[in-house]
Amino acid sequence: MKILAIDSSAKAASVALTENGVVIGESFLNVGLTHSETLMPAIEFVLNNTKTKPDDIDFYSLTVGPGSFTGIRIGAAAVKGMAQAQDKKCIGVSSLEAIAFPYRDSDGIVCSVMDARCSQVYCAAFKKGERLFEDKAVLIEELFSALKEYDEKITFVGDGARLVFEQLQDRLDCQRAKPENEFPHASSAALIAEARTEKAVSCSKIVPVYLRLPQAQRELNNKKAKEDEK
Repeated sequence: MKILAIDSSAKAASVALTENGVVIGESFLNVGLTHSETLMPAIEFVLNNTKTKPDDIDFYSLTVGPGSFTGIRIGAAAVKGMAQAQDKKCIGVSSLEAIAFPYRDSDGIVCSVMDARCSQVYCAAFKKGERLFEDKAVLIEELFSALKEYDEKITFVGDGARLVFEQLQDRLDCQRAKPENEFPHASSAALIAEARTEKAVSCSKIVPVYLRLPQAQRELNNKKAKEDEK
């Protein structure tokens, strides 16, 4: 079974191909270019160098968020286009779960955090690969309130790990993971998806998970609220 996975939910973009639980090809780019510039060439690179044709792919997977609104849309459009053309099903994976995946066998609690701006983080916590709470967008103090209930060492992973660690290190038994693991990887999404093929859906049912409204919509709502106050 072959799964082609895409991640474009953060600054970096990656594409991976797995076969029966083994990563046989992956492209990871964090060069400051837009995902619209890097994603399709990365897909072509992985397919060409693994001698894989679109017909050979059994399922498509992608990180559906949370993360960059634009990046998630670009990734979803790419996966939906390929899956629809081949009449293949898709499996959506949480970006936060993909970030935590390399630490699934670690002791203690793994907390994935992505910088959501506006003094918030996207977060989720796991222990031995099992969820402790669902993905959510919260203030760092709210995350502290959720984590202080656990009497175990906490490892922060993700591009918000440094921010959260600096603010909570004096109040929690915690550490920051290595910086190279701050982004989700498509290979993690593919391996997670392989265990969930029974949940695969048609590409039309893949929906991005934003957790909060886009900035433009928030600004519009704030503008309307101020006008209503007048």
